[in-house]
Amino acid sequence: MKKRLIIGTSIIVVILIGLIVFIQNVNINRFGADSYFVQIQDSGKKIEGKSDNGKLFTQYEYTMQGFNKDGKEKSFTFTADKDLRKQAYLRVYLKGDKVSSYQEVQASELPEKARQQLEGSGN
Repeated sequence: MKKRLIIGTSIIVVILIGLIVFIQNVNINRFGADSYFVQIQDSGKKIEGKSDNGKLFTQYEYTMQGFNKDGKEKSFTFTADKDLRKQAYLRVYLKGDKVSSYQEVQASELPEKARQQLEGSGN
């Protein structure tokens, strides 16, 4: 009886630890999202506001044309908490027409057709 209790408890602990690691390392906003690639050329539009608790904040808004792995173009707008590094390449995750997440990528990580479109468009 004790052996079953120890095994059951161990299994539950392993599952909980796995769940915690998963939550900390995986951005669920990227699941089921389409990827588009952009290159930051200019500073974002600075937007200052005040949160519900009265604290001031600054965001930067970007309206860009991105390209998916097949070279298909799409326009979208998103905000960042900082002014993004110029010339940086981003993978932008879209769910429908809304940006759910983004991450910086290296030029070597760009799909060939997206890279060609970015180089050709000056984006």
